[in-house]
Amino acid sequence: MKKIFLTVAAVFAFGLANAQEGIKFGVKAGLNFTNFGGDSDANGKTGFYVGGLADFTVTDKFHVQPELLYSNEGAEDAKLDYIRIPIMAKYYVYQGLSIQAGPEIAFKIAAENDFLDKSTKSIDFALGVGAGYELPNGLFFDLRYNAGLTNINDTDTGFDVNNTGFQIGAGYRF
Repeated sequence: MKKIFLTVAAVFAFGLANAQEGIKFGVKAGLNFTNFGGDSDANGKTGFYVGGLADFTVTDKFHVQPELLYSNEGAEDAKLDYIRIPIMAKYYVYQGLSIQAGPEIAFKIAAENDFLDKSTKSIDFALGVGAGYELPNGLFFDLRYNAGLTNINDTDTGFDVNNTGFQIGAGYRF
């Protein structure tokens, strides 16, 4: 029993060590240009996002990148703050240049006022698509469009509202 336990522990440790070689951690920040889609006619707003990421190498050309971001979004006079968790699949089409797509879940953490807080849902789902370019030193730039899939209106008005927006930013992978 002891030999089996040690063998399993050794295999697990070896596998974990190999997996960590293909992981890069990083930080990123940038601007959000957001608005409400659906039945809304609100004016857009400019906000920001900041957070961290882990880049998992699956193959030379394919990576998976989960992120944890604080994101300032919404529309003019309707600011919403989210913790957004995108999980992006990245395909490198050329040296350093990747296309990206993946699902996102967001948790509302603040709203501009009490009414907005009570009239919007606390969870949002979205689909992100974009592109990025990474320099050999770890500095990278990316552009992404986030299409809200959830009606965030939490009232009985029949009014559909979803988050939409572009992100442009930069970051660094360690």
